[in-house]
Amino acid sequence: MPTAIYEPTRIQAAGNKPKLIDEFIGRVNSKDSQLSIAHVRSPEGWEEPGQTPEFDEYTILLKGMIRVTHKDGSIDVRARVKL
Repeated sequence: MPTAIYEPTRIQAAGNKPKLIDEFIGRVNSKDSQLSIAHVRSPEGWEEPGQTPEFDEYTILLKGMIRVTHKDGSIDVRARVKL
């Protein structure tokens, strides 16, 4: 049965600075534990503890740069999406 989601739910973020997470699909807004789709706005210099979520998580970087640190090192990803 299709479900219409008209607005996201604001999620409290972990990290060293305030960050906005508005979840459209996920554990809170749609009760989906396998997927997370959210609009996230992070301030420059924002960091959080490492995670290994039990769901699929994807990031679309619209502007700026994000450093992704993983067990083998880190990569810097710069936005290239043209809207």
